[in-house]
Amino acid sequence: MRPVDTLYLLVLAAIWGASFLFMRIIAPEIGTIPTAFFRVSIAAAGLLVILAMLRVRWDFQGKFKTVLLLGVINSGIPATMYSVAAQVLPAGYSAIFNATTPLMGVLIGGLFFHERLTPSKIAGVCLGLFGVGILTRAGPVAFDLELLMGALACLLATTCYGFAGFLARRWLDQQGGLDSRLSALGSMLGATLFLLPWFGWSAISHPPASWGGWNVWLSLLGLGLLCTAFAYILYFRLLTSIGPVKSMTVTFMIPPFGVLWGALLLDEPLSMAHLYGGMLIAGALWLVLRPGKLIKTV
Repeated sequence: MRPVDTLYLLVLAAIWGASFLFMRIIAPEIGTIPTAFFRVSIAAAGLLVILAMLRVRWDFQGKFKTVLLLGVINSGIPATMYSVAAQVLPAGYSAIFNATTPLMGVLIGGLFFHERLTPSKIAGVCLGLFGVGILTRAGPVAFDLELLMGALACLLATTCYGFAGFLARRWLDQQGGLDSRLSALGSMLGATLFLLPWFGWSAISHPPASWGGWNVWLSLLGLGLLCTAFAYILYFRLLTSIGPVKSMTVTFMIPPFGVLWGALLLDEPLSMAHLYGGMLIAGALWLVLRPGKLIKTV
């Protein structure tokens, strides 16, 4: 890759790693649903401005409703699940669990979309789940029901990502495909519409004790504008310049940044379980994504 593409990849990993830091600051203050709703609605507003500045033509090719539905699966539910996890899990934990996305994609592809499950991929899934187990049982956070629920919330989010990837390929990649920037905008709009009634119900029936101070709202702006809207644009640029396979390697780099930001800015404890669990998940991702297997399945 060109040095500038490597720099973009590192910047993207650092930005997405910071999203777990922001959620860890926001969710305990204002709650799960408000955190998820403000994240996707601020991102939608940011993308509207960005696409207007770029003068992107609004042509959804008759797939607007489909994109909205994908937004629920790819953004609305995962944003909610990660906000649940942020109530109880350190940012580093959530960042490492996020790295199981390709593993869930392998399982979902084999079970529901007739994708071939090679021995390498099966081994990768098993190794990745073992890494998750190491992190939850041996990490610095006590193993209890809250930790288990947080871990399951993260895994449900990555399962949604896996489903959304296959559904997007099936529903949107026909006749040349839909402009990925419009897909991103439609996804955020769909997630916002999905979460709007839940947010209204939550604000009326269970309002937070406090809507937070300036640090919470700056974190919300960072989460919505930087970690979601801007990150999408940067990711699309990478897809164009280096392709989807190399762009997917950002998954490997998000956990170290997530752990780093949590330790530096939130004083989250570190342990060898971070290293052991992270290395096992990284090894699992290599088994699933290694180029030789990817080329054969294209």
